[in-house]
Amino acid sequence: MEYYNIIKSLHIIFIITWFAGLFYTPRLFIYYIEAINKTTVERNILTNQFSIMMNRLWYIITWPSSILALLFGFWMLILIPEWLEENWMVAKLCFVLALVIYHLKTHFILKELQLGVVKYSSDFMRIWNEITSVILVSIVFLVVLKNNVNWLKFTIGTILFVLIVLILIKFYKRMRN
Repeated sequence: MEYYNIIKSLHIIFIITWFAGLFYTPRLFIYYIEAINKTTVERNILTNQFSIMMNRLWYIITWPSSILALLFGFWMLILIPEWLEENWMVAKLCFVLALVIYHLKTHFILKELQLGVVKYSSDFMRIWNEITSVILVSIVFLVVLKNNVNWLKFTIGTILFVLIVLILIKFYKRMRN
């Protein structure tokens, strides 16, 4: 178990880089979608540049980080399987599953944009971008507080956090317009 802290450190490092990719990729989607409404010259320059940035971020940082974060996370569970009996870990793994689903959907959106298919507005992508915030906050609180979580308060707090984020997005949209 000497190497547990090394595995834990690597898990945290790759969680951070995975989230960095998940935070920034949808932001690039927003810029890409908004560039489509520019003049032909601007649109071509911007969409080409954003495509390069999205691909590099996604395939060089985000995908490898996700795989390594999950690998080191499961490795820790192999070392301490008793955690699977803990409520906080079961809840965390549910959020991790949600994160993986979010990651895969983001991948499909990237593939569509690469094909020139734009199914979502930039406003939708701003909301999409905040899902990672909800997942991150939830996982951090679960890991830090563990079984000291009052599940009712945690659920209400998560709902309030989501509502505040949605209100801030609406406020930001009004400020932009």
